Amino acid sequence: METASVLAVCRVHQLLSDEGSMGVTAIDKRAVEGPVRVHKLGLHGDIQANRVHHGGVDQALYAYSQDDADYWVGELQRELPPGVFGENLRVAGIGTTTAVIGERWKIGLDVEVEVTSPRVPCATFQRRMDEARWVKRFTEAGRVGTYLRVIKTGTIQAGDHIHRVFVPTHGVTIGNWFSAPTIEVMDALRDADADGEIRLQPEYHDEFEKLQRRLGA
Repeated sequence: METASVLAVCRVHQLLSDEGSMGVTAIDKRAVEGPVRVHKLGLHGDIQANRVHHGGVDQALYAYSQDDADYWVGELQRELPPGVFGENLRVAGIGTTTAVIGERWKIGLDVEVEVTSPRVPCATFQRRMDEARWVKRFTEAGRVGTYLRVIKTGTIQAGDHIHRVFVPTHGVTIGNWFSAPTIEVMDALRDADADGEIRLQPEYHDEFEKLQRRLGA
């Protein structure tokens, strides 16, 4: 069994001009050497240009698994180094899309993070990847990775081991919620949140209302 670990820690290399509403994007993340401090709002020295849709305490870090990256290497027939998806952490031996919402990981000696929500692809991401129909393809593949909330701050670096320290009993994964949301999935998350087993970010409740209207529940 592969030991779960951090393959790379990535932060913004340079701000790029972008056609979106902000006019600039911090999606150009690249691997850095040595230890990096992790704060409640993310990596020291990193930037989220648009904190309406990215960042904040509930989306402080974005993690993407090497398994999912390898899938895209096969699909796109090109190298996809750590950071190319805009991720802060490229990880191995642990799923990001298959992570249970609310599960917690200990990274290295002192950092603890919590799985919060799936990454929703946007036009900026499509421009970054320069692939036709990228948002649609990324969405349909469902290999979206996960945002993380920082529970305990500290220092991380490439090579740090990752240990699951808590997995909620509701069983709903990031991929379940992103690709196949149902009333049953919604109820499981809402009950776990109400019982205090997990703490959903506020946006989930807006999505619950949309789902109920769409499915007529």
